[in-house]
Amino acid sequence: MAVSFAQINQTNDTADMPTTAANTYTVGINSQGGSVEYLVCRFDITFGADPAQADFTNLVNSLRVVINGEVVHDFRAGFALAASEQAGAYGYFLNSIGGRSYELPAGTTTREGYIGIPIGRVLPAGVNRIEIIVDWAATSPAATPTSGSLSWWLKFNTGFKTQTTICPSTSFTHSASIEQVVVRVPQNVPGVVSAILVQNDSQADEYGSQGLRIQALGNYGFEPSLWRWLNGDLLNGIMFKKNQAHQTFSTEVKGCMLLPCFGLAGGDIVLQVDSSQATTRTYTPIITQAVGTREVPDVRQTQTPTSSTAGFIVASTEN
Repeated sequence: MAVSFAQINQTNDTADMPTTAANTYTVGINSQGGSVEYLVCRFDITFGADPAQADFTNLVNSLRVVINGEVVHDFRAGFALAASEQAGAYGYFLNSIGGRSYELPAGTTTREGYIGIPIGRVLPAGVNRIEIIVDWAATSPAATPTSGSLSWWLKFNTGFKTQTTICPSTSFTHSASIEQVVVRVPQNVPGVVSAILVQNDSQADEYGSQGLRIQALGNYGFEPSLWRWLNGDLLNGIMFKKNQAHQTFSTEVKGCMLLPCFGLAGGDIVLQVDSSQATTRTYTPIITQAVGTREVPDVRQTQTPTSSTAGFIVASTEN
């Protein structure tokens, strides 16, 4: 089949869910092989009070996925706050690279939604090992989980086009000046850098007049609004849940921004960053590689949806 789904794990243990103190949820899963486009988390949790002011991904401090010993996804938030009224950094990040982080908009004490993580791996036949580590931020006061479930799914798709690797971030402590930042790109990960996620340690951009420049892309710094024009955010490109009967649209996530890199290759990436305040930022490279998948002869679908993290990021910069 071109597209199929498999549920690989489910927990109803509230100890695995976010609560009023930061905690860590770890699970190891044995799964079948196949052409994995997405790893999907479905959450449906009832809390004693509303756990967050806006969307659920504001509670994700970090999320790490290891498949057969390979770290394929290593996201760490610059900040994760239940009191935030903007889109969560993790949800923004996933939706900016072709992932799918959607939440039912009307939820308050009961939160239901889906977090689709682009993976793009052809797993071998037989038993594969998937390890998932989630660091939850603290929920709002009194928002202790009372019941619910977290379930993990694989979406198989023989039509996916890219392997997506979220690499460990480079952290840089800035002074209020223009400084050079070298974003480390692992040389043992095949592919090119399609984008870099830049996060501050607070809900503030704190850039000076020279903004941020990727040295390989030109000689001029871009202010945040220009980057947000380029990556599509300014076209109401950010959608998130904020306790209404419909999704809320926004043009920015303060302190968080995706920089399209158009497939930079060849090593570490040098940035010039103008900071208006002393602060600490993280720089997370998104590496993609074109791959080929194969459809198994059988009773089969005749239409195959294609997916490409690199293509999605570049398409966001176009009309």
